[in-house]
Amino acid sequence: MQQPALQAILEIAFPLFLIMDPIGNGVVCLTILKDFPARRQRAIILRELVFALAIIVLFMYLGEGLLGLLDIHQSTLRMAGGVILFIISMKMVFPQSEDALSDPHLKDPFIVPIAVPFVAGPSCLAAVMVYAHRDSQAVLLPAIGAAWAATLAFMLLAPALTRVLGAKGMRAMERLMGLVLILMSFQMLEDGVRLFIASL
Repeated sequence: MQQPALQAILEIAFPLFLIMDPIGNGVVCLTILKDFPARRQRAIILRELVFALAIIVLFMYLGEGLLGLLDIHQSTLRMAGGVILFIISMKMVFPQSEDALSDPHLKDPFIVPIAVPFVAGPSCLAAVMVYAHRDSQAVLLPAIGAAWAATLAFMLLAPALTRVLGAKGMRAMERLMGLVLILMSFQMLEDGVRLFIASL
């Protein structure tokens, strides 16, 4: 693979990986799945990540047509995506308690809430639609695959990471990722405003 293509893939994969928030979601998933044995936990996480990947790829292919059908402009999508991403990143920097994030009556979380909205959430789907309009599928599809694979690996390793880093270490890493996403959300919002002004 040529260096420019690899760089383009990594430039998309890294923010998507941050948006999917595997560290924060991994900790929350452990809380949700605490009543299941470790092997069953891994199987559920893998299943939910496959569902999330299918939804993300679906939005990559159908997002442009959906925007046209609803007459939503790219400037609107980018501004809305920036606002959503900012809200998500603020929750990463100032997380809720585990009790607030988990449903004590939740058993097998089929699709909801792990696949949607934890991994394939509004900010991730909005970002994918923005990238789909800007970049080719030859770049975007491998980028999604790379971000998804890294997210899956981190979430499957969440129990080990929690033991190594401890609760405070995991919280610090999630907040650091949140700070990076705050900068990205303002950049996305700025791009949307620039596109809106250019369309006037």
